[in-house]
Parts: sequence; structure tokens; C-alpha cells
Amino acid sequence: MDFETNTNPGIPAATLILVRDSDNGAPDVLMVERARKMAFAGGAMVFPGGRIDPGDHAIAENDAIVRGAPGDPLQAAARIAAIRETLEETGIAVAFDPLPDHGATVQLREALHEESDFGAMLASGGWRLDLDLLTPWARWMPNFKQERSFDTWFFVAKAPALAKNKADGGESVSSRWARAQQVIDEAEAGHCSIIFPTHRNLERLARLESYEETRVHAEAHEVKMITPWVEDRDGEKFLCIPDDAGYPVTAEKVTRMVRG
Repeated sequence: MDFETNTNPGIPAATLILVRDSDNGAPDVLMVERARKMAFAGGAMVFPGGRIDPGDHAIAENDAIVRGAPGDPLQAAARIAAIRETLEETGIAVAFDPLPDHGATVQLREALHEESDFGAMLASGGWRLDLDLLTPWARWMPNFKQERSFDTWFFVAKAPALAKNKADGGESVSSRWARAQQVIDEAEAGHCSIIFPTHRNLERLARLESYEETRVHAEAHEVKMITPWVEDRDGEKFLCIPDDAGYPVTAEKVTRMVRG
């Protein structure tokens, strides 16, 4: 495998780690299975998300439909993209005020599938997005030449009450709630595939026992750009990340990796 660095800038993107507390131990996180036809991470289990669109930037500047926007315009647009993509891919409306009922959520999702203007939809329905409900978790930009390079913001948020998820049947073919460790175990057993960033983030999540603990953990760690690199250790190649970003595992043998 060629690990030559890609010098092109990453495509701006955002993803949302949606956390649901459980009465039976560790919380669940929402995962989607990407369609195998997708060029990036085809067939892999990932958190919902996608590219940041120009419309996300426009919404971030509209105080009438957004509150709690951070000072960084890119991060504000990333939070909106994470909300929009989660709604489109899973049918769950996150950070809406007021929270739309099931019927309205279905209509919003259908409109997104028809590429309607998200900002206009929010304005016409009287909804605002509370961006404070998304907590920055990480920022990743793998940049090897054989991969499509994304500059991706990760956020964590609490699942809204009575959230009903269903994959969109396009980019994602299934969605489900599962404990982080459960997804890792299934991947290790060959029952599903996860790419390197997803694996590292699931390991980080697996140590936390509630949404509140997850949020506090996220706030305790400064978000730094994570760009994995290859390191030779005793004749074996490892893909590595920084050891001060909150991750319990910071290196994996290249021969063990499953990557998109």
C-alpha cells in the first residue's frame, strides 16, 4: 500500500456522533452502513455526516434561524452540515428548536432528498438550530494519495427523545444504535468493516458511560487536527496519531487496518 502524502487540501466535511443513554450500561451511538458503491468508505460502518455545503455557511450567518454559533465560521457551518446530513441519512432531527414531530421530520427529510434549501425550510417552519447542543469532539484529515482527502469536524450530541432512525437507502443502506465496543468487536470478528478514524473514535467512546460523561470528556480535550502518519517500529509499519488528543489507542499495524 502506497502511503505517499496527498498535497491537495481536504474537502470540508462534518460528522455527528449521536449518543443515547442506556439503562443497561454503556450508551449507544448511532451508526450507518455506507452503500458499497460509494467511492469513500464503501460498505463501512460510519457516523452520519458529509460535505459542508455553501448553504451551510449561509445558514450560519442567519441569526434568525441559528443560535449559539461559535466564532469560527467554518466550525459553525460544520455544525449545520452535521445536523443536515444526520437528518438526511437517518431521519433524526438534532438541535432543532422546537423539535419537529415525526410527520414534520419526515417532510423535512424528503425535502432534503429533493435538494430543497435547508435554510428556507427552517425559516418557513419556524425552526431554529441550537448549535450549542453540538460539542466539538475531533477534527481529522487523513491525506494519503490513494484516499479521497476530507477535512472532517466531529461533534457529539445527545439523541433527542423518541428519535426514530431509518437509513436513506442512498448513501447509507442501514442504520442502527449500538454500543461502541460492540461495533469494534463485530469489526474484529469480520461481521462489519470500519475505517481507521472510526475505529479510533469508537475506542475513545467505549471508555465513557453516559452522554454527559462523553460531553465532559470532549470539552476537556482541545480539538486538534489529526493527520495520521506512518511510522516504522521494529521493522513493521504502523499508522499513528498524536498521543495527546484523548485517544486510548494511537497506533495500529498497517497490516491490520481496514480502510476506505
